[in-house]
This record gives sequence, structure tokens and C-alpha cells, in this order.
Amino acid sequence: MRSLSSLMRAGLAWSVAAAFAIPAAPQDAQQGGVIRSQVNLVNVFVTVRDKSKRIIGDLKKEDFKLAEDSQDQKIAFFSKEVSLPITLALLLDTSGSEQEMLSAIQSAGSQFLDRVLRKGDEALVMSFDTDVDMLSDFTDDRAQLDRAVRRARINTPGGGMIAGNPGPIGNQQMTGTAMYDAIYLACSEKLNTEAGRKAIVLVTDAQDEGSKVRLEEAVESAQRTDAVLHILLVADRRFGGGNGGVAHKLAEETGGRVIVVNSEKKLKEAFDEISDELRSQYTLGYYPSNATRDGKFRKIKVETANHDLKVLARKGYYAPKGDAAYLMGPGGVPAAGEPLALARAK
Repeated sequence: MRSLSSLMRAGLAWSVAAAFAIPAAPQDAQQGGVIRSQVNLVNVFVTVRDKSKRIIGDLKKEDFKLAEDSQDQKIAFFSKEVSLPITLALLLDTSGSEQEMLSAIQSAGSQFLDRVLRKGDEALVMSFDTDVDMLSDFTDDRAQLDRAVRRARINTPGGGMIAGNPGPIGNQQMTGTAMYDAIYLACSEKLNTEAGRKAIVLVTDAQDEGSKVRLEEAVESAQRTDAVLHILLVADRRFGGGNGGVAHKLAEETGGRVIVVNSEKKLKEAFDEISDELRSQYTLGYYPSNATRDGKFRKIKVETANHDLKVLARKGYYAPKGDAAYLMGPGGVPAAGEPLALARAK
């Protein structure tokens, strides 16, 4: 376990994925049925709920409409994702405002990881207060993740030095909640090299104090990494009652949800809802009509034919910039060993 604050102080270089685009070199080579081709496939993970917030899992390709920068796009690939591996980051707010709920958060969080993770999935655990601490790097070891969650400690004056947690715990003068830094680090330092579905589950009151990056930079880091942010808003009125506006911006811009938690029972229910959602997504894949490789942000809008349904999907992505080569097999799908949904901007 190690503290990540030094990475922030040193200044983090952008080395992030270009939001699920799959670029390749022009068609100039063919080897045993494998060719190099120029494609920019964009994948969008979508969750659909009805007015009662029940997940709708029986929609078809023709039930969806997708647009990029107000231009309709043809959906080239469609599937319902149940078994596609998930890379998950669980971020726990350990500032003083969460002291009354930490024990319940640890218990429910550990149960959540045990429930949601399946073969091929991995998760990491971070905590944040005045600092950002890595409690466990990516692993599929449930016992290691459970130990990591239970190592989280509240950083408050009088809390003392907690063995095994190298953050600034014990400093009587320091308070803060480096939530934006935690999101930035989880995305730009850990999730950016991962392929497939990526999600961050953030348990916090969403009141940032003392981060080195701004809200907009935290959102951008998630968008560039194509990570969905789900926020369990656990707020204590004695500490201001939380910042729902910030929580909703983080979630809505990345295609996630905010669930307000006001009791231990609701906390477990919220984790269960997120678990169900992560296993009940559609994937829409399309080739953008705008093939310009300019690195700019492109807005995405996904709708259903039934306008009574609520669609959760990311608001956009950053187009690739420069050239990157990927081997493509017959039918335009990545060849063996090539990542399905990973792009590297050069």
C-alpha cells in the first residue's frame, strides 16, 4: 500500500486512452488473413431504466438512436453485456464527515465487491482525505480486497497514527477531502491502461476540500479514460449535508448514477443497485461520420424509441489524435491479442 500524493505534487502527464476508439494504420499489409485497416470504432455502454427505476434488459438494436455532435450515427454493433469483464475502482472518502458511517461503508463495500466481481474482473481500492492512499492495487483476490477496504481509517484530529495507512493521519492540523485528486489519479494513473468496461464507485459526501486539480479536470480524466462514475452520496448534515450538484455533474457527464444514502440499509441497497447496473448494460458501437483525428471532445446522445425510458450513457469522448496501428482480423474485428476497446493517443 502506498500514498499517491507524490504523484500529484510531481505533476501527472497525460497518458490516457482516447475513449474507446480503435484506430489503425491504413490498409497496407496483409498477413495470414489479418490486415491493417483504418477504423475508429466508438463503444458506448448504456443502461436503461423505466419510470420506476427498474432496469430494462430486453431492448433491441432498433430501439436505440445515437447521435454524435447532433449528427445521427449508424449503430454498427449491438450487444447486451453480462459477462464482459469489468475493471472497477472503489474510492472511499475517509475525511471526518464520514466517521459515523465508515464501519457500515466497509461492510457493505466488501460485500459489494464480493458480489459484483466475476471471473476476469479486477478491482482496486483507494481512500482519500487530505491525501490519496492506495489500499489495494488491481486484483481479483477477494480476501485482499476485503482487507484493503477494512484498512480504511478516518483522518480526523485526534485520530492518531494508524499502522499500515501511510497517509497524513495523525497530523492534528490537517483536514481536507481530496476527492478530485482521487478521481484523477484513479483514471489517469490506473484505469487509463485498462480495456473493456471501466467503472468507479465513489462513496463520499462530494465535498472536495484541498484537491490540486479542479472538478473539470476530474471529469475530463474520467471521460478520456472512458470510466463511468457512480456516486453513493453519504452526507452528514453536521458537515454541510454534502454537495449534490458536484455529485450529479460527475455522474451525469460520465454515464453514471448518484444514489443518496441516509441509512445503513439504504447503503447496502445502493451497492446492490450499482452491482445490478454493472451487469445489465447494452453496448452500442459505431463508426463516427466525423473521421477527423483532432483530439477534440465529441458529444454523444443516446435515446430510445420509448421516451418514457431513462438512458444512462456517457456524454461524449475525446477523438483520437495521431496514428496508432492495430491488427484487424476478417470482418473488421480486432485480431487475437488486440484489445477490443482500447486506444492510445500518440
